[in-house]
Amino acid sequence: MGIKTALPAAELGLYFLVLSGSLAYAGRGLLEASQDGAHRKAFRESVRPGWEYIGRKMDVADFEWVMWFTSFRNVIIFALSGHVLFAKLCTMVAPQLRSWMYAVYGALAVMGTMGPWYLLLLLGHCVGLYVASLLGQPWLCLGLGLASLASFKMDPLISWQSGFVTGTFDLQEVLFHGGCGFTVLRCTSFALESCARPDRRYSLADLLKYNFYLPFFFFGPIMTFDRFHTQVSEVEPVRPEGELWRIRAQAGLSVVAIIAVDIFFHFFYILTIPNDLKFANRLPDSALAGLAYSNLVYDWVKAAVLFGVVNTVARLDHLDPPQPPKCITALYVFGETHFDRGINDWLCKYVYDHLGGEHSAVIPELVASVATFAITTLWLGPCDIVYLWSFLNCFGLNFELWVQKLAEHGPLAQVEARLSEQMSRRVRALCGAINFWAIIMYNLVSLNSFEFTELVARRLLLTGFPQTTLAILFVTYCGVQLVKERERTLALEEEQRQDKEKLE
Repeated sequence: MGIKTALPAAELGLYFLVLSGSLAYAGRGLLEASQDGAHRKAFRESVRPGWEYIGRKMDVADFEWVMWFTSFRNVIIFALSGHVLFAKLCTMVAPQLRSWMYAVYGALAVMGTMGPWYLLLLLGHCVGLYVASLLGQPWLCLGLGLASLASFKMDPLISWQSGFVTGTFDLQEVLFHGGCGFTVLRCTSFALESCARPDRRYSLADLLKYNFYLPFFFFGPIMTFDRFHTQVSEVEPVRPEGELWRIRAQAGLSVVAIIAVDIFFHFFYILTIPNDLKFANRLPDSALAGLAYSNLVYDWVKAAVLFGVVNTVARLDHLDPPQPPKCITALYVFGETHFDRGINDWLCKYVYDHLGGEHSAVIPELVASVATFAITTLWLGPCDIVYLWSFLNCFGLNFELWVQKLAEHGPLAQVEARLSEQMSRRVRALCGAINFWAIIMYNLVSLNSFEFTELVARRLLLTGFPQTTLAILFVTYCGVQLVKERERTLALEEEQRQDKEKLE
């Protein structure tokens, strides 16, 4: 009930004003805190000179972001531009060979970046999983894939394999783990798809073409083998009408996002402040809540920019890659919470949906979610923080189902049946607001630190109770209602489009 129900325009307008004013107030507190702490001793390592002509320093606590757009910017542009150029030439001259061009160019780029021994290491893992796929046993392929992944996450094998990289540079560890991890997932996908289609024998060349596609190689996103193979095998792919315009728009949005983040970090030190708990504890409650929220929003923006740049190149190659993750602002259910849509699709296809079925039964859902988060823990690298993050998110996902089952039967279902549809939507939005902050707190553990998460929880739930707790809950409720209204509008537009297609 209440899912497709509209609320009065005046009520929605009030929600918008409350949300806008609250975000502006919290932003002002963060801006003042950033200005006050710019010269603190604890900030010296991560707040460096930026726009000196206006006296602004810049938050450089995220070394990956800084490296992408400073020392490695030209390398990334050169490598991706070369890929686009050779792909276009091959498509024009010999389109039937374009998949080979992707593989050869990608393998050469990997060898030039990480060295020939690193390339041979990955080829060894590819051959191992290819041989397993010939046996046609899915359990063996998945088990060997997880064993290969574990070899890159646990000592002493990780230390031995990292020695295959030639030279040392700033992003070496990131590229090593990214290339190895995604290689294992891709090879496992290939092996499982081979088992699912015994009538079609894929070759080792098909696996190498799939794995060494450069735009996806180091940072993803990952496409399952069946989708990639189908799309890349088209000899004369045809672009849908308006596709080039959408590609240019996506590229433009990525550039705008990069510039916006650069501007933002000159005024808001959201990554540095949480590292100084003494200073963070002096923030007003509203600014502290805004700081926690902005940390998750930044992680989404970072993923969206990375996916946007890579997906732009992939779409130029006539591929349909996984889309960027859903914005954290629009998330109020654990079932839709993920920061990498490609890995989420991989896990859902081969583990979560396979074990959980329709995700309506409590026990199968528990088994499926535990298995999924166990593999996710292995992917992220087993450690105490990852164990805690996995447990909390696995609990949140299952708790949603338990509450849903409880609400469908017994007194709660009778109570909701007596409510109007608008009131039902308001009650559900209130539950969504509570869930929203559970998602933030559970993921803040891994994106920042346990100590900062503990500080935020103590201030918002204990020290600030009841004024701060209820105020933030109401502001979040306003945001959830606006998100629900957007979802309702999109659903109605989709229904109208489908009805129009039926009439035509």
